[in-house]
Amino acid sequence: MAGLLVIAHAPLASALRSVAEHTFPDCQRNLAALDVTPEMSADDVEAAARTRMVGTLEWLVLTDVFGATPSNAAQRLAGDHVRVLSGVNVPMLWRSLCYASQPLDSLADRALQGGNAGIVPTSTAHD
Repeated sequence: MAGLLVIAHAPLASALRSVAEHTFPDCQRNLAALDVTPEMSADDVEAAARTRMVGTLEWLVLTDVFGATPSNAAQRLAGDHVRVLSGVNVPMLWRSLCYASQPLDSLADRALQGGNAGIVPTSTAHD
């Protein structure tokens, strides 16, 4: 089973973990969160992420904004056993938790589909 790591600007990563634990109370064993504070460099974030990734072979890392420090640090982690997706939202996280036992590439695809499917218009403008 792949580990899931959310890296985001504080306090978003912890908030997403709380949402996940609310819906999936048993998820804490394979879900980690890393809140990035303003004083943290990409090197600091990478080092903190690596300490959270000990003990599990494969990881799906979800970050908040592509091109920002959390995403830039996460991209340094990417490789054969680590996939990184930016633009994390609750549907993406929930989908990741539901399919965490799938192979890493399939898990990343499912997470991406969940994130995209979770963005829908719910009202229309009136002229």
